[in-house]
Amino acid sequence: MADEAVAEHPAEPAAPKAKDARSPEAPRGGARGDDNAKDAPDAPGSSDASDAADAEAAEREKERERAADRFKDRTRDPLAEEQGEEEPTDAAAATRARRSGQKLLASGRDLIGFDRSDVGRLHIGDINIGLDARRSGLSMRDGPVPEEELLRIRRTHIEPEGYVRLRRALEARRLLVLGGAPGTGRASTALALLEEVTRDGEGGRNSERVRRADPERGVRELAAQVVAGEGGRLRGTGYLLEPALDRPGTLPPDGMDLDQLASALAEQGSYAVVVVSVGSAANPLLAGRYGAICPPAPTRELVAVRLRQRLEEEHGDPVRVGGGGSARDGDGGGARDGGGRRAPNRHADRNRGGDADRDEGRDGGRDEGRTQDAHQGGDRTRDGSQDRDLGQGRRPDDDGSLSRLLERAAELREDPEVTEAVGLDDLRPAEAELFASLLAGHLLGSVGREELLSGCRGLAAVQAYEWFAGVDRALAAPPPGDGRAPVRSGTAALFHPVAFRIALAVLGGASHSAVSAAAHLLTWELSVQSDPDSTPARPLFCDDPESDLALSRARPADGPVDVAGAEVTGRLIFYRGAALPAAVLAELWDRHFPVRAPVVRWLRLLADDPRPQVSMRAAVAAGELSVRDFEHGYAELVRPLAEAPTPRRRVFAATALDQAAGHASHRRAVRKVVEDWSRHGTPALRWTAAMALGYGRSADSMDDTLDALARIGVRDDGEQLAVASLNVVRLLTLPGCATVLRRLADWTGHRGEEYQDLALVSIVRLALTDVDEVLDDEPGTPLGDRGDWPLLLALAATRPELTGKLADLFWTALNTARSRDVAFDALEALLRSASRKDGREWTREGLAALLPALTAEEHDRRRLDWLLQRMMRDQDRPLTEERARALWRLAVPARQRRSEEEESHG
Repeated sequence: MADEAVAEHPAEPAAPKAKDARSPEAPRGGARGDDNAKDAPDAPGSSDASDAADAEAAEREKERERAADRFKDRTRDPLAEEQGEEEPTDAAAATRARRSGQKLLASGRDLIGFDRSDVGRLHIGDINIGLDARRSGLSMRDGPVPEEELLRIRRTHIEPEGYVRLRRALEARRLLVLGGAPGTGRASTALALLEEVTRDGEGGRNSERVRRADPERGVRELAAQVVAGEGGRLRGTGYLLEPALDRPGTLPPDGMDLDQLASALAEQGSYAVVVVSVGSAANPLLAGRYGAICPPAPTRELVAVRLRQRLEEEHGDPVRVGGGGSARDGDGGGARDGGGRRAPNRHADRNRGGDADRDEGRDGGRDEGRTQDAHQGGDRTRDGSQDRDLGQGRRPDDDGSLSRLLERAAELREDPEVTEAVGLDDLRPAEAELFASLLAGHLLGSVGREELLSGCRGLAAVQAYEWFAGVDRALAAPPPGDGRAPVRSGTAALFHPVAFRIALAVLGGASHSAVSAAAHLLTWELSVQSDPDSTPARPLFCDDPESDLALSRARPADGPVDVAGAEVTGRLIFYRGAALPAAVLAELWDRHFPVRAPVVRWLRLLADDPRPQVSMRAAVAAGELSVRDFEHGYAELVRPLAEAPTPRRRVFAATALDQAAGHASHRRAVRKVVEDWSRHGTPALRWTAAMALGYGRSADSMDDTLDALARIGVRDDGEQLAVASLNVVRLLTLPGCATVLRRLADWTGHRGEEYQDLALVSIVRLALTDVDEVLDDEPGTPLGDRGDWPLLLALAATRPELTGKLADLFWTALNTARSRDVAFDALEALLRSASRKDGREWTREGLAALLPALTAEEHDRRRLDWLLQRMMRDQDRPLTEERARALWRLAVPARQRRSEEEESHG
């Protein structure tokens, strides 16, 4: 207990009593009885003695006021940027942002490792997947598509929603510009469209009726080749072109180029599909008359079809999807001929006006039916078969083993552990292929359970690899010679999609505007690192938020955004898969060392962002990156920011350290760093160490944590006492709360005044701090459901075994001279929190637990009586008689109430 406490609670047997110690009822200015002596006749020498006594009393009063002022200064918010700043910091928003960032980058994911030193292949059990198979069409050269591939497309392609509309647009205009994100099945859909429209056309009997065009040649050159019939190309040919619009010097085709190609195709009875990635370069093409967006195929259908194929192949019952005689299209088109091709009457009358109307009706009904099936949980393939009838149309085995495998496959696909391991909201075609292979391998015994889960976790790693591999390789490529003056593509335009993915991995769950702004900052840093001699330039009105979402597998959602201590609804943004953020950061940090420097500069910029949703999420990500290479993370991020002059940067460093301490592999190193800083560090490092200790993971035990905080708080005449006390209070939300209260009681009885002040400041701060500002728990826990309660009252309400200790500590602060004024203000705030402005109950439960223990003695009840009367007389916020009476009855049992006190409260 403090040395100024009342005699009923001595500090310790050997502690000397301070000269100005007095009972709580004693007037603050000294004994009132001396005033009568002033009217008595002056005795010889009495005037000098009286003057000396008055001067001594005045000096004592000034010293008491100075001590009270020093104490009040130590209760200020240590997170405020300036010492005189009175506006509270948004600690609650920072806590929520940190919690959200930790959920986003949940540690412990077993990201699969694979060899990417050659061409990039993933090997799981006896399954080999080529990672580069889904990369840009730059690897494809001009030539015919083999008939075997067209046959595979006919058998396995799953039509996305709106497929019939795409086909009709291609038939009408001969040319279709098909846009979508890479890996979503754009090329497969384009080949399916070309195979279908050319099969019954002039090139139906041509074995090379579908061709891939060289992506390095533009639309103009393709038009010239079509007109000239170069290379022996026959009429009725279908062309697939995937131009490399992101290559330096490449200009996208304009409307006249497309019109010229469409005219040439019409002359030759041919068709063409130009596949482009959504983005600023291709958006003008997609907005024109030939443009269309290609929706991705539904995940459930993809997996169902691929899984059935794998099981049938491995089980020795290779049956075509949907059977040999079923119709291929859901709108009831003709049957197949003996060779697997559709009978030619399928599109015989498609160009007649009446039939066109009927086709319109079929299109709408077909898309509507597909949507309805999706809502009902059934999966439909191109031939109309559904997932719930996976075995329909095949020859059943005598023992029915394949049927049982299919049933087990459906159950395994929905296994929660498997779903969590995949970590993706929807799968793209190649991912569905791998996932189906893993499921089939596990069912057939070639892939074990752990291997299955590891392979599923590798799907996100594969996606991250593809996003970053060779992104800026195009900067070193020569511009194509297409007859036009090349215009070098700006590095900013090249790096922006990559920067957006990194920003989303770091800030996922923040507002879309915050992620986009951070992405532009990172785009600048990447551009400067790549081309330091040039000033990056980025157009101001060429952003396309929808393209950013599509290229990054992101989704928007409405949710709460913290603004100046209040929550408003904003547009948030997330990855479409919980595994992607960690996979992106792992790929970035482990594979691409040159990018570390600009990312470190960018994270330092985010550390200065005044919005907690940005700075705290970035700090969590910095901690995860440091775990992957602690030497680099400590030297480039943690240590420089820990010594920064601003509290915001030091909080960033402390949060990153704590995030690293969450990994058992790095906990010992972090604790050694924090221990050294607390003992031998500069003031800035000690401040940062205190913030790290407040999370509760940077020391071996709770007692060790409190010892370190005490060292920091009492050193240099309590220079760091404010931040030390704040983190003592943060520890009270952890399971070791009882240990913290025991140590606070020990400090109040310590001989050193600095230890006493650390305890008293912590006690007062406990009453002034809301639960939301220091609690890491989600709503739904006893403390989490009381987020806007003062922590002192929340603990009293939820931990009744601690109420007596809490009351004793707060009583000590109320009865110590230097802490009395601040403690009384805190008690008044607690009393006013009993009910809300609209009359609804608020912290009444906590006050009902705390006040009786706080007013056990008569003089304590008189003090409460005086405080309630003062609150009722308050000119600005008068307390009503009804509320004052209710508070008095909470604190004082009926048997102890006196009539005059009852009357004083109405």
